[in-house]
Amino acid sequence: MVSPDEPHAPAPPLAASPADGFRPSRFGGRVWIILCFAISGLVLLPVLALLWQAMRGSDGLWSHLAANVLPHAISQTVTLLAGVGVLVAVIGTGCAWLVTAYDFRGRRVLEWALLLPLSVPTYIVAYAYLDLLHPLGPVQGLVRAMLGYDSPREFRLPDIRSMTGAIILLSLVLYPYVYLPVRAMFMTQAANLVEVSRALGTTRGQVFRRVALPLARPAIAVGVSLALMETLNDIGASEFLGVRSLTISVYTTWVTRSDLPGAAQISLAMLVLVVALISFERWARRRQRYSTSAQRHRRFAPRRLRGGAGMIALGLGALPVVLGFLTPALFLATEAWRRFRFAGLSDSLIVEARNTFLLAAIATFAVLACGITVAYAARAFPRRGVLIAQRVATLGYAMPGTVLAIGILVVVAGLDRWIDSTAQRWFGVSTGLIFIGSGAALGYAYLARFLAISVGSVEAGFSRISQSYDHAARTLGKGVTGTLWQVHLPLSHGAIAAAGLLVFVDCMKELSATLLLRPLNFETLATHLYAEAARGTYEDAALAALAIVLVGLLPVMLLARVGRAADRT
Repeated sequence: MVSPDEPHAPAPPLAASPADGFRPSRFGGRVWIILCFAISGLVLLPVLALLWQAMRGSDGLWSHLAANVLPHAISQTVTLLAGVGVLVAVIGTGCAWLVTAYDFRGRRVLEWALLLPLSVPTYIVAYAYLDLLHPLGPVQGLVRAMLGYDSPREFRLPDIRSMTGAIILLSLVLYPYVYLPVRAMFMTQAANLVEVSRALGTTRGQVFRRVALPLARPAIAVGVSLALMETLNDIGASEFLGVRSLTISVYTTWVTRSDLPGAAQISLAMLVLVVALISFERWARRRQRYSTSAQRHRRFAPRRLRGGAGMIALGLGALPVVLGFLTPALFLATEAWRRFRFAGLSDSLIVEARNTFLLAAIATFAVLACGITVAYAARAFPRRGVLIAQRVATLGYAMPGTVLAIGILVVVAGLDRWIDSTAQRWFGVSTGLIFIGSGAALGYAYLARFLAISVGSVEAGFSRISQSYDHAARTLGKGVTGTLWQVHLPLSHGAIAAAGLLVFVDCMKELSATLLLRPLNFETLATHLYAEAARGTYEDAALAALAIVLVGLLPVMLLARVGRAADRT
């Protein structure tokens, strides 16, 4: 208590309302807003550079591309997207309903095991099955032995290098994007909706078609859209399986034909597809409105399956896990062990692993720092301009890595040329390609592509912190930065750690941007695998592929843990 003789402390500033946040009257507040706009500008700059490069023309090659390359690439891409979209919707929704509506032996394990294919990048699955299903591989050899044939000339299975093979393999990896949100939707539906339907005489199959499926349509649309954007971003699996998609066309136009403007123009066609996918997702849930009661919803009791019915359900649910994770993982482990026993760990593989971890760690730190900055600026100063900047900062995740790499190359190469010409003019020294040669361009690509993961996760962590904490900190004299360091970061460390894990693993797995922007003689585990698979020396890439899969298991374990925690609430 302050005595009357003591000087009175200055009155604390009035707390801002939740709608207004902090008032940026101090220098520190303006810095946060400026940083937010600067980070969003870094994400938007490659898109603007892509548009500028595309308008320059391609020295006569664009007419050839438009007549001979683009129609076939668009046709292949649309076919691939349509096939993957249908198959991931069927597999993901079917598995979600199976483990939610029915109870059978092994269901608890199956609930989290269905997430395991997320740990295997699409190009690794394609790499594994190309060797497994090769005419001289173990699967076809076993089939010929069972049928009494001696050589592939007498009998061979259909070639997996086809559009059908690409659709099936990509779907086996990407269906968890549908399974995860749809299962959450099924679990949160009130039990009385299903029980009322059953009371009216409908069967469980009719409940699924008439009640559960229409209510889950928004979740299906979101999951399918994510899976299709991952399909559009894929470069390794499509090339291995002989599908000439738009992504492959961008890569070959840039690298093989050295036509950067032409590659930029094809990239614009890919951006049109991305916009179409996002528009489809929003259109699919345009009329979806739900009202919920204040009471806690009660999930409907799953139907118990025993005997043969339970075994069939377990087999159907386990099939995507076996084909999408267990088979390629066991193949990689076997091949990696054989390679290790024969030659041990090569020095080049150790260097590539070090490059991968170092690059991913640096990029993760930068992505987290920028994500915290953008998310906190939007919380502290929720004005329209800041919120728009926040949305712009998350655009990179919707762009395929190849498209983003084209735009970043234009920006970074122009900056390198300007620095080099300035150094030569003033000091008579050539600096060369500073940003491209040092790997900074690749780090820029990781930042722009994966910033959305960091912003989304950190924003979710901040949203759990009541605005009263901000007001209390202001009352105690803390500024914007002090409130972040002493309130928000300690209370949201779990969300930040989860975001860091997801970003780190995605940086390790990223192939398309890494292929196009890595410095000379700089290899990562992903590019090493791509090079060995392109040469057909699959056994030499098994160790790198297995390392990527093992690291990819970490976010899947995190998702499974979060899912189990949600089940208990």
